[in-house]
Amino acid sequence: MNEQQTNISPLINHLFRYETGKMIAVLTRLFGIHNLELAEDVVQDAFASAVEVWKFKGLPDNPSAWLMQTAKHKAIDIIRRDRYKKKFARDLTYQLQSEYTTPQTIQQVFLEHEIQDSQLRMIFTCCHPQLTDEDQIALTLKTISGFSIQEIANALLSSVAAINKRLFRARQYIRENNIQFEIPSQKGLQARLENVLRVLYLLFNEGYNSSRREKLIREDLCEEAMRLCKLLTEHPRTKQPQCFALLSLMCFQASRLDARVNEQGEIVLLNEQDRSKWNWALIERGFYFLDEAAFGEEISAYHIEAAIASFYSAAKTYEEIDWKNILAFYDALMKKNFSPVIPLNRAIVLSKTDSPQKAIDAVMQIPKIESLLETHYLFNATLGELYAANGDKEKALQFYDRAHTLTASDSEKKLLEKKMNKLSKDE
Repeated sequence: MNEQQTNISPLINHLFRYETGKMIAVLTRLFGIHNLELAEDVVQDAFASAVEVWKFKGLPDNPSAWLMQTAKHKAIDIIRRDRYKKKFARDLTYQLQSEYTTPQTIQQVFLEHEIQDSQLRMIFTCCHPQLTDEDQIALTLKTISGFSIQEIANALLSSVAAINKRLFRARQYIRENNIQFEIPSQKGLQARLENVLRVLYLLFNEGYNSSRREKLIREDLCEEAMRLCKLLTEHPRTKQPQCFALLSLMCFQASRLDARVNEQGEIVLLNEQDRSKWNWALIERGFYFLDEAAFGEEISAYHIEAAIASFYSAAKTYEEIDWKNILAFYDALMKKNFSPVIPLNRAIVLSKTDSPQKAIDAVMQIPKIESLLETHYLFNATLGELYAANGDKEKALQFYDRAHTLTASDSEKKLLEKKMNKLSKDE
């Protein structure tokens, strides 16, 4: 076996992750969203063919193009065989029923700009607001991103059986409610786009602060959220300021991934991070996309969050961070976003510009803070930090201990134990 044949398996895995979504999208454009499983089967067949053919003939010059061409030929065979038995895409039915127009119609659908258009249609379909957040994310990861069921289950702290049920339920809803495989009209585009961005941000945050016990960061989820967001910025219909702003925010946040956890799996806080480990190319892209977001009349929450992140990235040292400007942007963000995490983060900044006591008072004024303290580790960990800074070790230990009980993350538990041990030794 030559070296080229030996490299087939990792290449297939790579291509499956990065080409599957594109191939499923264009096939769904042909077959119709009601035949989503058929599109997925064709993609699986194309990859199976690649394994067999490449094993003996070696790799083609352009493996991605080979896969797409193979999928196209398989689609032609299915349409010719079943054109009078199956209902395909509603707006293409007439063209696909004619032997004369079928090849031309399929060729048109497989043009590069049409493939990009099909991917966008798929994003809007998977992120339909009538589906639950969990179903939207699972369907996006499976259909657009090429994640396996096991990978999705791992990412969402679920079981394979539960993810299969989610996907079945989501697909059934799409079929039964006649959800269209389309980019929404201009009238409905804005609301639907906001939902898509929200789902991509949820996906990114799951990667940035993974709910998996053993791993704080899932780079693959962050990378996929950024890839899909970039796709939105490249299409004429969705090339909008808030898309660039969210992509900018993701770049700034992702630039610090390598510095957030040390070799022992422990969280490294911002003031202790080695800035040489920051990805400065991503920071540069963050500023570029933030500039690109500066058109139109509306400033979204993503604009403000990206601006806040830019201050952390622009400072050469932790001591040079412009806390006053960050606080002003948090004040603006609170008018846009009612998530209780926003005033919590603002309180942390307030402790830098004013005092830990003022910050503690601000946290205690967050709506429903008592119930949040009973269920969320982050609010307890933050109060622990603020009370420690304020010199109240007893209360700091109390909140750290409760945070330790509430979090499932091994990395977060280690950090809290380190803080509690330090306080106990200082007594």
